[in-house]
Amino acid sequence: MVLPHHTPYVTPHILHKNYAQAFDNEQYSNLIGRDLDYFSQAGFDMDRIQIKRNAPPALLYEDAIRNEGAIISSTGALINFSGKKTGRSPKDKRIVYEETSKDDIWWGSVNIKLDEHTFEINRERAIDYLNTRDNVYVFDGYAGWDPKYRIKVRVICARAYHALFMHNMLIRPTEEQLAEFGEPDFIIYNAGQFPANRFTKGMSSTTSVEINFKRMEMVILGTEYAGEMKKGVFSVMHYLQPVKFGQLSLHSSANVGKDKGDVTLFFGLSGTGKTTLSADPSRLLIGDDEHVWSDTGVFNIEGGCYAKTINLSAEKEPDIFNAIRFGSILENVVYNPITRIADYDDIGITENTRCAYPIEYIPNAQIPCVVNTQPSNIIMLTCDAFGVLPPISKLTPEQASYHFLAGYTSKTPGTEDGVLEPIPTFSTCYSAPFIVLHPGRYAEMLAERMSKHNVSCWLINTGWTGGKYGVGKRCPLKYTRRIVDAVHSGELLNAEYENFGTFGLSIPTHIEGIPRELLNPSLAWNNKEAFKKEVRKLAGMFTKAFALYESDVEDKVRLAGPQL
Repeated sequence: MVLPHHTPYVTPHILHKNYAQAFDNEQYSNLIGRDLDYFSQAGFDMDRIQIKRNAPPALLYEDAIRNEGAIISSTGALINFSGKKTGRSPKDKRIVYEETSKDDIWWGSVNIKLDEHTFEINRERAIDYLNTRDNVYVFDGYAGWDPKYRIKVRVICARAYHALFMHNMLIRPTEEQLAEFGEPDFIIYNAGQFPANRFTKGMSSTTSVEINFKRMEMVILGTEYAGEMKKGVFSVMHYLQPVKFGQLSLHSSANVGKDKGDVTLFFGLSGTGKTTLSADPSRLLIGDDEHVWSDTGVFNIEGGCYAKTINLSAEKEPDIFNAIRFGSILENVVYNPITRIADYDDIGITENTRCAYPIEYIPNAQIPCVVNTQPSNIIMLTCDAFGVLPPISKLTPEQASYHFLAGYTSKTPGTEDGVLEPIPTFSTCYSAPFIVLHPGRYAEMLAERMSKHNVSCWLINTGWTGGKYGVGKRCPLKYTRRIVDAVHSGELLNAEYENFGTFGLSIPTHIEGIPRELLNPSLAWNNKEAFKKEVRKLAGMFTKAFALYESDVEDKVRLAGPQL
């Protein structure tokens, strides 16, 4: 009964709990009417399952909260959880050994062979599982901002969390683009809630992440960690861009100067400062993680960012902190159950806490994320905990190839019990877990492009100075930022340089605002004998790690490394 002082027009649909859901089902199923044949032929039971294609974030929020135990944080982001797996499973990654790609793949511990029959079994297993779900989510989007080189990606999954994650990480199509989307170039079947059968040939556990380049499909079983989808798309681009398009795919961040329009690529592994240093108020961010250096310029592969949130604060990373709002996903982040405020310092679930958000949430982003300008500078970042490498070195083309192939950084003591010394990490092309072709192929393309466009290359050490970890101190961020500014201003092109011994690096003798002793590690160390010992130790590690590539590179590249 409606009383005189009541309005009869207050959101009548809330009177029936299924009103919105019924409309959603009709709306987002009709969109794929012409694609019904595809889903039927793929083995989906269209009479049973409800497919939601490119559903808006608000609908995905509702489903994740209703069905998956997600909650809304105090800033409006969706907090969701990936279950037992809170990181990638590189030992469970497989590439199908088939005739169209077998001669291009760099087979080994990163790319483990899987036979086609096993892939078919696991694909069928994934589709069978998806057929048991009430809701199946489909997201159609693009990888690559340059229309000449982009691919159409279709994600099929059973969790609203996964659909929203890929809505953020892929490039979102307009309504017109979606209506004309057609056949996808690459399909991900994510049945991560369901395990692989350990007794199936080629399986080493209940987790399996498989890519088939002939079918252009990916199957995920036994892991709900959303990052597997992101890196699956990158692996495909890391294969297609060089092989099909003749372009260079890179694990890097990139930015462009607001005034000069000069482009810089930043290579670096986790903890080296790639995200921090590419976020520069005087420059626009092209992207924070995956790019392609094409014949016409540089473009981002992704439509979003996947940032680490451990110890995040508004003071340290204001852009990332402020991007955590409605539409973003906080992954495996602990929160206050009363206030719903996220606790970025709590690593009770995992140290690998993350946030995925659309790149438009970064105010300084270059949208669209593509520039038709060739790079002027490449910055290779390392965090050297041995305190040996200079804060800045200018690399020759041969040294650039050497350090790109070596991909050195170091993990610091204290991460595990009993670790008393820094642990060197050599990740070739700064992307070993995602490498698809032989590293030499990427290095050769990099060298060709650097030579053709006269690109300057710099090695910047954001790690220790004046002593190794525990003795010296980490290079202050204000000095590293000043060094990066000096690269962008062009002042280092006219600086005076001196040679840095065993490593043969050229280091500037003066940068305005940087202490002289900081620029040359041999001056920064008080204990000269200890310094020489650490130099020899690190040089030996480089030589041992680079032995894997020696037979595939020219002598001039091999000799560009440290000489003992």
